[in-house]
Amino acid sequence: MRAAVDNPRGRARAARNAGRLEALERRLGVHVEPELQALLLDRPRLLRALSAGYVLPNVMFTVGSVLRLFLRRHPDYHRIRTAGLFSIAAPAAVFYLFPCDPPRKLDHMVDTIRDGGLDLESGPVVMLYNPIAAFPSLHMAFAVVTSAAVLADSRSPAVRAAALAYPGAVAFVVFTTANHFVLDAVAGAALGLLGLGLRR
Repeated sequence: MRAAVDNPRGRARAARNAGRLEALERRLGVHVEPELQALLLDRPRLLRALSAGYVLPNVMFTVGSVLRLFLRRHPDYHRIRTAGLFSIAAPAAVFYLFPCDPPRKLDHMVDTIRDGGLDLESGPVVMLYNPIAAFPSLHMAFAVVTSAAVLADSRSPAVRAAALAYPGAVAFVVFTTANHFVLDAVAGAALGLLGLGLRR
């Protein structure tokens, strides 16, 4: 399905859709990504760390937390696993019908990941993900699922507090690195919560 949309015509649609999302955010008063990113532009080391954190750890944390439930034969394993799989499968039609660029492609945003030496738009990296599938944010869906997995398995107040804060931390990362719009994040979080509400 990706090949059907990741082509010159699809990329043009993705750019237009990103513009529409930006315009909608401005009307709603939630287009805060430029201001958040501007807070960190004079802290290049922190931005590089956040950019590195965007690329892989989110998926690793999700897989690790679900695998831990499986190995412990936790009663919530099936619910959490289903939520994770749902978060991957359910947006496929949206990615096809509404391809969308990330905000880092907008003229007034900075592509902090490319500036850090990793180009997500070319080379072998681009084969691992769909570069025009920013809406909804799978990072946020995974963050919600990961948080639920940790909360299900831990009684430590510190760990539970970290789990509750994790989706917000991921949102901060995707905004400051210009990889998702606020509306992407809201839709992704809703996707994760919907998946958690499914029965086995």
